[in-house]
Amino acid sequence: MAQKGVRKTPAALGYRLPAEWEPHEATWIGWPHNLSDWPGKFAPIPWVYGEIVRKIAPGEIVRILVNSRAHEKQARRILRRVGVDLTRVEFLRIPTNRGWTRDFGPMFVKRDVPRPDVAIVDFGFNGWAKYPNWQKDNKVASLAVRSLGCRRFQAKVRGRDFVLEGGSIDGNGGGTLLTTEECLLDPAVQMRNPGLTRRETEEALREYLGVKNVLWLGKGIAGDVAVPVRPAGRIGDLVRKAGSGQNLGEQGIGVERDPGNEVFQLLGRVIPGILGQCRN
Repeated sequence: MAQKGVRKTPAALGYRLPAEWEPHEATWIGWPHNLSDWPGKFAPIPWVYGEIVRKIAPGEIVRILVNSRAHEKQARRILRRVGVDLTRVEFLRIPTNRGWTRDFGPMFVKRDVPRPDVAIVDFGFNGWAKYPNWQKDNKVASLAVRSLGCRRFQAKVRGRDFVLEGGSIDGNGGGTLLTTEECLLDPAVQMRNPGLTRRETEEALREYLGVKNVLWLGKGIAGDVAVPVRPAGRIGDLVRKAGSGQNLGEQGIGVERDPGNEVFQLLGRVIPGILGQCRN
C-alpha cells in the first residue's frame, strides 16, 4: 500500500527522459504563425516547415499544432504542394503564442517496468521570462495529454510550477543531463524559477526526468541570436550528448580551425571539463 503524503514522481515510478536518438513515435512541430518570430522574413517560413515535414514524415508521424480550422487549412495546402503524404500527419488544434515546441511542447518520459509506458511531464513555461504573451504556450502540454490520453505529471517545486524549456537541457537517456547556469540559475536575467537554489533545481530535474547526474556549464555561446526570440545560454547551441560518455560541440565544427574565434575558445574550455565529469 502506498504511503499517504508520499509524492509519486516520475523518477520514483521508474520513468526517465529518453535520449533524442532513441526510437519514438512522432515529431511535434508548431505550424508558424507569429510574424515577430521572423521579422521581415516570414513569407518563406511555412514552405520551409513544409520541407521539414516532407523529410520527416516517411520515417515517423508528424504531429502539427495549429490554432484553428483555417490555420490547419493553410498548413494542409502547403504540405500538399510540397508532396507530403498527409496520412503521415496528425493535426492538433492547440492554440499557441509562438511555434517553438522544443521549449514549451510536451516533454515525454518513459519506463520499461513494471509495464512499458510513456507519460508527459508538464513543466511551466514563462516565455523565457522575456515576453508577455506565453499563456497559450504554457497550456500546450496539458492539452496534449487530453489528445493522447496519457499520464501527466505536473512539475512543481515549493508549490509553484517548475519552469523548464526543452532547449535548456540535453540528456543521454542513461541518467546524465547537461544544462547551463546562465539559462536555469541566473538570479537577475530571464529568471525561470526565482528564488530556487541550485540544489532545488537539480532535485527537480532528478525527480521529474529520472536523471542521476546534472552537469553544469557556466554560459552558452556568444551571439546566440539566430532566432530573435531565443534566449541566451541554451545548452543545445554549445554541446550535445552523443551517447555513453560522448559529447559533440555542435558549433565547434564551423570554427575548429579558428583559435581566435570566441565560440571555439569557449568549447575548448568547457568540453574537457564535461568529459571529466561524465560517468554515463
